[in-house]
Amino acid sequence: MSEQPRILLTGFTPFGGEDINPSWEAVRVLDGKHIGGHRVISRVLPTAFAQSQRELAMMMDELAPAIVLGVGQAGGRSRLSIERVAINVQDARMADNSGAQPIDEAVVVEGPAAYFSTLPIKAMLKALLAERLPAEISNTAGTFVCNHVAYLMLHLAAKRPGVRAGFIHIPYSPSQAVRFPNAPSMGGEDVLRALSIVLEIATARRDDDRFGAGTLD
Repeated sequence: MSEQPRILLTGFTPFGGEDINPSWEAVRVLDGKHIGGHRVISRVLPTAFAQSQRELAMMMDELAPAIVLGVGQAGGRSRLSIERVAINVQDARMADNSGAQPIDEAVVVEGPAAYFSTLPIKAMLKALLAERLPAEISNTAGTFVCNHVAYLMLHLAAKRPGVRAGFIHIPYSPSQAVRFPNAPSMGGEDVLRALSIVLEIATARRDDDRFGAGTLD
C-alpha cells in the first residue's frame, strides 16, 4: 500500500514578549491526523528570518509534502485571515527572535515580486462562513516573518510539480487578548475547527470558487 500524501502544517514560536504563540498551539494538535486522505505533519518554525528559511527548506526536502499550509498570529485582526499573496520584501518594524531586523530586503534575491496562494482560498472562505466561523480573504501578510515564510513556501512549492501552498493568520488567543483593551480574539477550539475545514477543502479542491471577497481599502 502506498503511503498517504502529506500535509506540512507549520506554526511559530512565541515572539514579541509573548509566552505562547496560538499558531503552534493549534497546529501541533493536528499532528498525525488524517484529513482528506492526507496525513498531517505539524512542525514549529522559529520566529526568525534566517533560521525559518533554513528549517523550512529542510522540512520540504525531508517530507516532500503535497500541500503546505503556514499558520501565524496577527494580533489585532478579528477574523481568520486567508492570505491571498506573499511579497518579496522583508521590512521588520521590530527585531525577530534572533535579533535580526532586515529593512527593505528581498526574501529571495531576484525572486518574483510576489506569489499568489495556490490553495482554493475562496472555497475555504465559503466553507468557514458556512460554519459561522469569522473569516476573510486578506491581501497582505505583512512584511515580518509570517510573510517571509509564506513567500518561501510558495517559492519552494513552485519548484516542485503539483505541490500547493498557502498561509493563514489567526487572531490573538483569549488569554493574550485580555491584556489589550478591546482586542479581538479567537478560541482554540474554533481555530482547530477552522484549520480542519480549510485542510479538507485544500485536499478536495484544485479549482476555486469565484465570488467577490475583496476590499475597498
